[in-house]
Amino acid sequence: MNHDIHVLDCYVKQFLSRITCNGKAMDMGTTTKALRMLDFFSLTGPEIGLSQMTRLTGYNKATALRLLTELVEYGLVEQDSDTKQYRLGSAVLRLAHLRESSFPTRTVARPFMKDCVEQSGECCHLALLDGFHLNTIAVEDSSAHSTRVVIDAAVRLPLHATASGLAVTAFGSQALREWVQTEKLEQFTSSTIVDPAKLEPVLERVRTTGLAESPDGFEIEVHGIAAPLFDAKGLAIGSIAIATPSSRMNEELRQRIYAILLNASANITRAWGGSFPASFRQHIQT
Repeated sequence: MNHDIHVLDCYVKQFLSRITCNGKAMDMGTTTKALRMLDFFSLTGPEIGLSQMTRLTGYNKATALRLLTELVEYGLVEQDSDTKQYRLGSAVLRLAHLRESSFPTRTVARPFMKDCVEQSGECCHLALLDGFHLNTIAVEDSSAHSTRVVIDAAVRLPLHATASGLAVTAFGSQALREWVQTEKLEQFTSSTIVDPAKLEPVLERVRTTGLAESPDGFEIEVHGIAAPLFDAKGLAIGSIAIATPSSRMNEELRQRIYAILLNASANITRAWGGSFPASFRQHIQT
């Protein structure tokens, strides 16, 4: 284990061991509660007060304050001395830099993302699987049109309502497919598919074409198309996606984006040291 990984391992273990209540170490459920608070910060809501955090999490004020205090102590969150609101701390940047330095997924993918933008004239984003959702880790914007999709990298992408999520679910582990079949799925728009019986044919179509589409499934007037990215075992662990205003989508653009994304998926997967499952290999140039 190299030095940076060892530091990260010690840092996280030290933080987890310090979450206490009445002098006693808390269980992992309480640790999860503390780390869950980080999910509520976003580009549209970069600062959150104690009362708002209490409402968002459902924790009582004393619990929320105690957990925020622990997050502040380790730099994961910081508090504005004037407004008393909380925002993400510098430790988040340090950990993100360490993650990228040790496993440069974003750096490796960036040139291929730029190619996607240049060839399509639309926004491109890269997402990685994290549990039963995806996190956007990189965005490349396009200046080709005055009207374009703006991606909030802080927003988690659901499996069932986004092109990225559908691409990963279709080619991912059995656990992902079971999750979308058994969980109560959130209805984001009138176009969101929440019925498992209707979702399965969509996933089968993704496996057949190698690509996923979500017209207005997560946001109105956003048409997303995505291709999966694979690990060494041939399981989808992320996606490369292009998003365009739905009003601009037509068959010519759709077919162009299909070709662009399949090529990008192949290049990024190879660059990451991944391999393609037999069901996807037919869609790419070898």
